[in-house]
Amino acid sequence: MSKITTFNAFKSRNYRLYFGGQSVSLLGTWMQKTAVSWVIYSQTHSKFMLGLTLFASLFPSFLFSFIGGVVSDRYNRFKVLLFTQVASMVQAVLLTVLVYFGYYSVWAILALTAMLGLINAFDVPARQSLVYEMVDDKSDLPNALALNSSMVNLSRLIGPGIAGLIIEKFGDSVCFGANAVSFIAVIGSLLMMRLPKFAPKPHGKNVLADLKDGFEYIQNTPTIKFMLLMLATVSLFVLPFSTLIPVYAKDIFKGTASTFGVIDSVIGLGAFGGGIFLASLSAGTDLKRILAINTLIFGVGLIVFSHMHNYPVALFLAAFIGFGMMSQVTIGNTIIQTTASPEMRGRVISYYAMSFFGMQPLGGLLIGAVSQKIGVPDTVMAEGMVALLLGIIHFSFLRRSRLKKAAAAAALQQQPIEVIP
Repeated sequence: MSKITTFNAFKSRNYRLYFGGQSVSLLGTWMQKTAVSWVIYSQTHSKFMLGLTLFASLFPSFLFSFIGGVVSDRYNRFKVLLFTQVASMVQAVLLTVLVYFGYYSVWAILALTAMLGLINAFDVPARQSLVYEMVDDKSDLPNALALNSSMVNLSRLIGPGIAGLIIEKFGDSVCFGANAVSFIAVIGSLLMMRLPKFAPKPHGKNVLADLKDGFEYIQNTPTIKFMLLMLATVSLFVLPFSTLIPVYAKDIFKGTASTFGVIDSVIGLGAFGGGIFLASLSAGTDLKRILAINTLIFGVGLIVFSHMHNYPVALFLAAFIGFGMMSQVTIGNTIIQTTASPEMRGRVISYYAMSFFGMQPLGGLLIGAVSQKIGVPDTVMAEGMVALLLGIIHFSFLRRSRLKKAAAAAALQQQPIEVIP
């Protein structure tokens, strides 16, 4: 009888605490994201402003993630993470107060969204690197990262749906307030952890030298380099499809805020299923091949969804899209974390964050502008075609890698054996 491995990472007490706290906090985060998108589109009716909102939330992370990676490698990651969570809570409180009392404009919301993006530049490298330290048995790290993705996507499944109902019944300020309160859970879980005592590392080099070392390390590690390029391309051209979902909800399916919440939640359902699927894989599974297959699934889902006017069928396709989409970030993160050396992990993750947070906001602006010219359905169909092309490129890369390994192994076997007299 095969052993169930889906929840192996829960054997580590620190990871259990982290998972519980983050589960509550992420639920609030997705409620806030949904409320921000709906408020912006309701106020402006502009698809470009939806792209600008994504840009404001992610571009500061792109600009400062390099520094965040160096800070994560140099200083106490636990304290850095604790600080960023408290700062995120303050941002949520400010947003709640402004919206509740009506002292806000679209630009005020965008400014606070950009503030959160800046905080995330330091949060992501510290949080992702700290997960490695939370897991007692390092062979459980891929499982922990897959469970992380399941947690994110379960929050995405539940959060937008709840947000849509709350916006209609109680108003958007309640969503923002719930997010502010949710940070109590993650801050409390961090304070309850028992992590190894931090040993300060000598760092005679300046920040620019550290960044250069990280870049050179990536250049000399083909697997990490390819994963970062793939993620950057997907983030620029494909993942920004999510900024157009309010248009499908409001204009194509003639719905309300709850319609938007349901579509976003179903995408989260598919992504959650993909996360559980990855968490259940046995050790040694070829994650690179699974990523290539799921990129094709992602592309096919977007192409069929793009011109769909039947709402129930569109919801099914949304789950299909979510399943394929989830692998882009999760498997890339897993491969990068398990490949990178410990002293470079923070900096490598900062480049990973740059690929994700940097390209997606630029893509949001690009997709928003393109959709104004050619229409939303054709834009989403084009994004699906790009995903298909990337899946084919990925399979080609895997084939070339296998041929190189086979050639190296054959050359090694043909080397003459030196006989010592």
